[in-house]
Amino acid sequence: MPDLRQTVYNKLFVGAGTSNRLSLVNLTLVILILSAVAVSVIGTEPTITGKHHDLIIGIEMGFGVIFLAEYVARLWSVAERPGPGSATSKRLRFIFSPLAIIDLIVVLTSLAPFFIGDAAMLRLIRLVRILALTKFTRFSHAIEEISAAVWGRRYELIVTIALAWVLLLLGAVAMYWAEGAAQPEQFGSIPRALWWAIVTLTTVGYGDAIPITPLGKITAAIVALGGVALVAMPAGIMAAAFSDAMQKKRELELARRIEQEVEEKVEEEIERLMDVEESRRDT
Repeated sequence: MPDLRQTVYNKLFVGAGTSNRLSLVNLTLVILILSAVAVSVIGTEPTITGKHHDLIIGIEMGFGVIFLAEYVARLWSVAERPGPGSATSKRLRFIFSPLAIIDLIVVLTSLAPFFIGDAAMLRLIRLVRILALTKFTRFSHAIEEISAAVWGRRYELIVTIALAWVLLLLGAVAMYWAEGAAQPEQFGSIPRALWWAIVTLTTVGYGDAIPITPLGKITAAIVALGGVALVAMPAGIMAAAFSDAMQKKRELELARRIEQEVEEKVEEEIERLMDVEESRRDT
């Protein structure tokens, strides 16, 4: 039983075995998760569910049984996780870990059709499991580098967000003064004008509230131009962060190649010197 439990643990938990790659079991689970999400999406179409309602419910219940079996297998095999603590304590830590809570939610949402008539949106949370399965793959290193680069630009991003809030409030107040009397329904209060400021600053422009006074139009032009500038600022910051992350990755790869070449040269030189020494002794 311990050998079987160790095998199950190595197959289910990414990074538990000798390789950080996804096992065949986890790759199969990824396919099942995507298939379950596809069924959930298709199940929201009335023309399909009207004809194949029972089939869709049966498929979703099948996915629920598979995910339940996976959860139980993880709970059983997590006792083999390296580290201090008894099997019970390791299982309790697993149950209350964020990823295990996601697993449990996935099981409950997969079995939801048996209890709830329309749980399609709730069942889309299965997509979160993809992140849980791939966090230790080779992509995680790139994500860590990019996250570190973005974190290094956090002050610039905070300043940009602060400027955006200031411009939002100033724009809402200005439109309240300029358009409040002319259009009380749209600009009769600062909170009402704030909605217009948000859609204008983000360059969405729904058109449900537009200024009609000259002062209001001037204010709208200023807010719209300010929105273009503020959207460009974080985009430039993020682009610089991504560029830094990729540059750092290239530098690390170059350093590793140089280190490997140096080690190979040193080994070759050591072998040459040993051969010379052996030849000298023979003579």
